Amino acid sequence: MTDVDFLNRMRPIEDKLYRLSRRYLISNEEAQDAVQEVMLKMYAHIQRVTSLDNFEGYAMRMARNYCLDRLKSKQAATLRLVHRAETGDHNTLNKTIDNRDSLDWVRKLTEKLPQQQQMILQLRDIESYDFDEIAEIMDMNPGAVRVALSRARKNIRKQLIEIHNYGIQTGSNIVR
Repeated sequence: MTDVDFLNRMRPIEDKLYRLSRRYLISNEEAQDAVQEVMLKMYAHIQRVTSLDNFEGYAMRMARNYCLDRLKSKQAATLRLVHRAETGDHNTLNKTIDNRDSLDWVRKLTEKLPQQQQMILQLRDIESYDFDEIAEIMDMNPGAVRVALSRARKNIRKQLIEIHNYGIQTGSNIVR
């Protein structure tokens, strides 16, 4: 495989590597460094890596492992979800404000999830990986990935409903 072929194979997944690294490392610079390190390591073992069936999954796993190593070395313990949804021009101002508020709540609630659930949620709902790829990246079995994703979504949904229903009277009870 030539250098150009390697770069052509890496370009489509470079953004995904960055987003995954950014989720773990918080800092833009740290995430960019992580992507460069993964690319250098893969290039150093170009013959072995190019023969892999799941090149992208291998790169994502390398990025995850690199980020975990960096976190251990820096004694960092928190992750942040930085994902903003775009709002269309057809929304009214109130609807736009409500959407932003809901998105902020989802971000805050996601930050409270266990790290594993945060990463699975990121990989499935934002990066659109399938369960087998997530299982490979996270070193889990696909059933455990499904359970963790379901629990994460259920937890966020339950808390969002509580937040949105705060102070609304249902029957004889006031939801708080």
